[in-house]
Amino acid sequence: MLNKQANILEHLAKEPWKRYTFTELFKISKTKSRSYLSLTLNRFVEDNIIAKELVGRIPVYSLNIASAKARVFAGFVLEYTGWRKRHILHKDMEKIMTRIPTKGYVFIITGSYAKNKQVNESDIDTVVIVDDSVEVKSIYAELAHVCEMNIPPVHLYVFRNNEFLEMLLSRQANYGKEIAGNNLILAGGEIYMNIIMEAMQNGFTGKNTY
Repeated sequence: MLNKQANILEHLAKEPWKRYTFTELFKISKTKSRSYLSLTLNRFVEDNIIAKELVGRIPVYSLNIASAKARVFAGFVLEYTGWRKRHILHKDMEKIMTRIPTKGYVFIITGSYAKNKQVNESDIDTVVIVDDSVEVKSIYAELAHVCEMNIPPVHLYVFRNNEFLEMLLSRQANYGKEIAGNNLILAGGEIYMNIIMEAMQNGFTGKNTY
């Protein structure tokens, strides 16, 4: 996948509950060629990665969240985007990730660093989402010291998959929805997209995300 294609898909993957017109995608993707954008969108539709529908006479596009292929591609693009952000201290994040005592986790940076609005005093808000069978306390026990000693300090949150899903499905604003609306994903992109799909299938519309 080319950088330009990844950039177009990134916006659909970041907020898969949203639908965009061609004009909106042209603006946010910063693509210079309308014909290139049209060609890319049509290819993604043909590949079952993007869904296209008509609202009145206007075509709108969204991530085809029900497609396993779309979730794999979207998860990859989100991870690719996270690792390309130059302001993120990737070596520090890798050091933490190598100490996570389980497989199949989601590793997310949120808060001010996800927005690239951090200041000197900012902690790095980091979220680890693990399988429902994992003991959350064991994750904190393994990572607490390395997170606290990091410069800048890493503020760690750990949730199980079902806990994150419950927050998304709550009618109240909460930290889970904040994470969904503001994140950089460094690992577990496909797992994250699977949770988002389940939330959307059960009524999550992105409301109260930040």
